[in-house]
Parts: sequence; C-alpha cells; structure tokens
Amino acid sequence: MTPRGHHALAGAAIVLLALSSFADAQTARHKKQNQKQEQAAAPAAPVDKRDRAVVAPGTPFNGKAYWQATAQCGGIYFKLGTVYSDQAVRAKVTKPDPAAYAAFTKQADEASKTATVFFTAAERFLIADRKLGRDEAVMTYDPLASQNGDRLKTVEAAVQAAQPCAELYKTCRGAFPQVCNDSAMLTN
Repeated sequence: MTPRGHHALAGAAIVLLALSSFADAQTARHKKQNQKQEQAAAPAAPVDKRDRAVVAPGTPFNGKAYWQATAQCGGIYFKLGTVYSDQAVRAKVTKPDPAAYAAFTKQADEASKTATVFFTAAERFLIADRKLGRDEAVMTYDPLASQNGDRLKTVEAAVQAAQPCAELYKTCRGAFPQVCNDSAMLTN
C-alpha cells in the first residue's frame, strides 16, 4: 500500500471512531432524557403495598409513602438545624455578634423541633403500616432522611426544599390525625 493509501485508511479510521463516539453520546443523552420523562410522568409509588401513600397532587410528595415523605422533610429540617447551629457558633466565636447568635440559635432550635415532629411521624407510619419495632423503624427511615438532608448545601436550598413540608403535614394531619398529631405544626 502506498503512503497516500495509509493516510486515507488512517483518516477513515479516525472518522469512524469519531462517529462511533458521537453515536454513543447521543444514545446516552436519549437514555437520560427518557429516564427523566418516565420519572416526571409517573408519581413515585410506595415500594411496599402496606405503605399509605400521600395524595397531594401538585406536590413533590404525591404518590410517595407517608413515611418516606415525612422522613425526607425530617432530613431537610435536621440539615437546616445543623446549618443554623454552625452559623450560631460562628456568630459567637469567629465574629462575636450576640443578636445574630440569638437569632441563629432560635432558628436551629425550631428546625430541630420540626425535624423531630417529622421523624416521629415517619416512625409512627412504619410501626403502623409495616408492623416494625421502633428501632427497626428508625433504621428504615434514617438513611433516607440523611440522604435528603446531605444533598442540601446552603440555607437557601434547605429553606426552599422545606417549603412543601408544612403542606405535607397539614395533609397528613387531615388524613391521619392519630399519626400527625402535633398541632403546633399547623401554625408554621
């Protein structure tokens, strides 16, 4: 084969490789788009048939098991409490500001109390629906709660994520007042 033939063959191989890579990228992109469309189209169904599901169209919790939704909110509020506590420490130690310290401490306490209310509801749903013991219930909802809290990196993100939680608790209170029985949550 002539040198010119080798160059043509090498050029053709490069073009085929590039086209192959482009086709693979397109296929991956289409798969991701299809997965997103499937997730958006179908509401999250409870994994276990014993779980009671949230019926709140238009909310991010619609179709989820109540224990999952309340655990998610608990994780969000727990993260919010942690972030506020960190800011309170900075306001006391790094840049002393008594007013900021008091405000952040109050916000941290409120977030912690709210997290506890949601965790208690998740625990009660798991105990009632799946007949789990208290320790088993905590071990079931805790990873989900942690995962949802850990994905939030800023106060703004946590506050935004927490917004639908008050409505979730009102829905839960209306449907299952024996489980979601903290009346203080209705004033938030």
